[in-house]
Amino acid sequence: MAAARVAQALLLCALLFQLRPSLGNSAIQTAINITWSSINFKTILEWEPKPVNYVYTVEIDGQSEWKKTCVHTTKTECDVTYMLQNAKDTYTARILSEVPLREIGDFDDPPYAVSPTFVPYVQTLIGKPTIKSFEQKHGVLKVVIDDPLTPYRFLNSSFKTIRDIFTDDLEYTLFYWKDKSTGRKEAKTRSNEFKVNVDKEKNYCFYAQATILSRTENRKGEKSFERCTSKNRESLDALEPEGIIAIGAAAVGAVVVFIILCVVYYKCKKFKAAVKEKENAPLNA
Repeated sequence: MAAARVAQALLLCALLFQLRPSLGNSAIQTAINITWSSINFKTILEWEPKPVNYVYTVEIDGQSEWKKTCVHTTKTECDVTYMLQNAKDTYTARILSEVPLREIGDFDDPPYAVSPTFVPYVQTLIGKPTIKSFEQKHGVLKVVIDDPLTPYRFLNSSFKTIRDIFTDDLEYTLFYWKDKSTGRKEAKTRSNEFKVNVDKEKNYCFYAQATILSRTENRKGEKSFERCTSKNRESLDALEPEGIIAIGAAAVGAVVVFIILCVVYYKCKKFKAAVKEKENAPLNA
C-alpha cells in the first residue's frame, strides 16, 4: 500500500515537471496597442500590457537587419530615436516577450508582436517654433524665427534643426492682427524672417507655425507662443525671457554697487571727522 502511494506521488511529480514549462509560457503575453510617438524626430515606441514574470526586448528593422534595443525591459516604452537616423526610411518594430532565465535547451523563438510601419520624415510631429526676436518700426513688423532642434547631430556634435532635415520642404506662416482686433492676416516664408507692412500707429500681436509642404497628413506643426508689440515698451517685448533676466540681474548689480559705494563714502567721512577731531583736541600738559 505504501509502495503504491509512493509510485503515485512520483508519477504526479513527473507530470507536473512536464507541464511546468508550458504553464510558464502560457502566462507570457505578446504586446498590443503598439504606437509610435514622435515630435521633432524624438521617437518613443509604446505598447501594452505591463509584463508579469517576463520581459520585453525591442527589435527595429530599417533597410538592413533587425537591431536590438531596450533588451529585457519591464517598461512598456522604448526610446528608439537613435535607431531611426535615416529620416526617410520606413521602419518596423518587433516587441519580443521573453522569460529572463530560460530553461537550458529551450531554444524556441520567443513570441513577438509587430508594430505598424513608421516613416519619421512623414509622421513625426513638428513642435513649437521660437520667436527669436521682433520689432515694429516705421510701419514694418519684423519677426525672426528659430527652427526647432532635433535629437540628431552633425559630425561636430551640434544638433540638427528641422530645417537641416526638411530644407525647402519647410515653410513658416505668420498670423498677425491689430491688438484687441479679431481680423487676422497671414504671411508665408521659406526662410526664418518675416517683414510685413503694418499700421505704424497700432500695436500688433502674432504667432508662427511651421508647415511641411510635401505632407498630406500632419502638415502643420504646433503654434508658437503669442507675442505682442507695444509702442511704449518695444525693446522689452522683443527680448526673450533670458534677456529680461539679464537686464534684471544687471539692475540688481548696479544697486549693490551703489550701496557699497555709499557705505565706503560714509566710513571715509566718519574716519576723516575722527582724525580732524583728534587734531583739534588740546594737548595734555
